[in-house]
Amino acid sequence: MATERTQKNPGALNGLQIWLIAARPRTLPAAVAPVLVGTALAWTVGSLDWIAFIAAALGALFIQVGTNLSNDYSDARRGADTEERLGPVRVTAGGLVPPKQVLVATYASFGMAVLCGVYLIIIAGPVLLLIGAASILAGVLYTGGPRPYGYEGFGEVFVFTFFGIVAVTGSYYVQRQALEWEAFVLAVPVGLLASAILVVNNVRDLDTDRRAGKKTLAVRLGRANTRRLFAAMLALAYPTALIPSLVGSLNAWPLLVVLTIPIAVALVKTVASHTDGPTLNSALAKSGLLELAFCLLLTIGLLLN
Repeated sequence: MATERTQKNPGALNGLQIWLIAARPRTLPAAVAPVLVGTALAWTVGSLDWIAFIAAALGALFIQVGTNLSNDYSDARRGADTEERLGPVRVTAGGLVPPKQVLVATYASFGMAVLCGVYLIIIAGPVLLLIGAASILAGVLYTGGPRPYGYEGFGEVFVFTFFGIVAVTGSYYVQRQALEWEAFVLAVPVGLLASAILVVNNVRDLDTDRRAGKKTLAVRLGRANTRRLFAAMLALAYPTALIPSLVGSLNAWPLLVVLTIPIAVALVKTVASHTDGPTLNSALAKSGLLELAFCLLLTIGLLLN
C-alpha cells in the first residue's frame, strides 16, 4: 500500500532517506493498528503478556516493510512503476537502489519478522507459525511470483484478510490462546479501513495500471464503482465496530470511534470528486490516519471496559 509523496529531486536524498521511502512509513500504522485492537480486546478478559504484544507489533511492522519492499522490487521488474505514475517515486524503478539490494532488504525484513515470531510460537504454539508463514507468503505473492494476485484484483482481499482478520484475531490469540467471536467482529472494521487505503491507491493509479496490464480491482470495476466501494467500506466499518457493545458483553466505550466520522465523510467526498495525483496522495495519507485514529479510539474504548 503506497502512500508517500517524495521530493521532486530524488537524487538529493541520502541513503537513510531513500530506505525510508522504500519502507513507506505512512503504511506502517496499518500494521500496528490491528495489533492494538486485538491486544486491547484480550485485556478486557485478563492480564497481558507484554513481551508477546511487543513481538506481535514488531513482527507485523517487519512483515509490512518486507511486503512494501517486495512490491517495490516486483513492480519495477514488471514495468508497472513508470514515470507516468501519479504516486511517489519507487526506489527500484527510480534507480535509487539496485534491485539486488532491495531484494536483500526484503529478505532481511521478513527474517526479522520470523525472529519476532519465535517467542509467539513458543507461547501460543504452531498456530502462530502457520499465521506467520501465510502472512509472509501472501506479502511476497502480492506482486511477486508467476501470477501475482495484486495484478488480478485480489489486493483488497489480501489486505482485509491479513491486516484485518488475521492481525486482530492473531493478536488476541497470542494473549489468550483462544478466540472469541468479538475478535472476529472487531477485525472486520479494521480490515475494511485498511483495504480502503489500497482502494484510494488504486483509484489514483487506475489509468497507469491499466496501461501496464495491472488488473487491480479499480481497473476491473472502473472509477465510479470503485469510488462507491470506498464509500461503502467506510460506511460499513462504523456499525460493525459497535456490534460487540450492542449485543455482546462490552460497554458503550467503543462508541468513541464515531468521533472519526467527519474525517471519513471528507475522504469520501475527496475521492469521489478528484483524479489528480496530489489530492489523491493526500487522501491516501489521510485514509491511513483515519484507520489509525479509528483503531486508537477503539483501543481506548476497549481499555475503558
